[in-house]
Amino acid sequence: MTTFIHLHLHLLVLQIFICANANIEDDALYALRRGVNDPTNVLQSWDPTLVDPCIWFHVTCDSDNQVTRLDLGNAKLSGNLVPELWKLERLEYLELYRNNFVGTIPSQLGGLKNLISLDLFHNNLTGFIPPSLSKLSHVKFMRLNGNKLTGRIPKDLTKLPNLKIFDVSNNDLCGTFPTWGSFSNLTEESFKNNPRLQGPELMGSVRHNDSDGN
Repeated sequence: MTTFIHLHLHLLVLQIFICANANIEDDALYALRRGVNDPTNVLQSWDPTLVDPCIWFHVTCDSDNQVTRLDLGNAKLSGNLVPELWKLERLEYLELYRNNFVGTIPSQLGGLKNLISLDLFHNNLTGFIPPSLSKLSHVKFMRLNGNKLTGRIPKDLTKLPNLKIFDVSNNDLCGTFPTWGSFSNLTEESFKNNPRLQGPELMGSVRHNDSDGN
């Protein structure tokens, strides 16, 4: 009898945990829906009264009913990216390319600890590349090309252990780009068409300022 009660309690706690996670993810996705313009109604199935977001179109979940993919490339969406997306703790693929997103890349996206692919290319994003993206230790693909990003490339991104593809071409970045760590295998194609980007910075190179007299 005691074993049966313990088992029943365990299942009840597990059910509450799954429902709580579903609600958190539901809230995160619905925040995105509220924050964007959706002229072709691709997000029409994102109904907050349906507790399980895994039945929504363009959303993929794992066996625990937690969101692992958002596939919204070429969806004609416009508006801002919402910081609530970081609540999708098991998200592996964030595919938001070829839309008309504006504003900055939320620094909170650095909290997506399981992210493998961050594809935000061909939007109208502005502002800096958040240094917090250097926390994405599983990321292999980071494509931010074809936006209006400014500022310098955060050097901590060179510490990403699994990075295979990094593309920031066709932006308005400035300064130099690192050539060490995970960036050592990248070609200059990854950085092309940034008029204010001066070129590669070699590790250990010494920068002189005017006060040095050089």
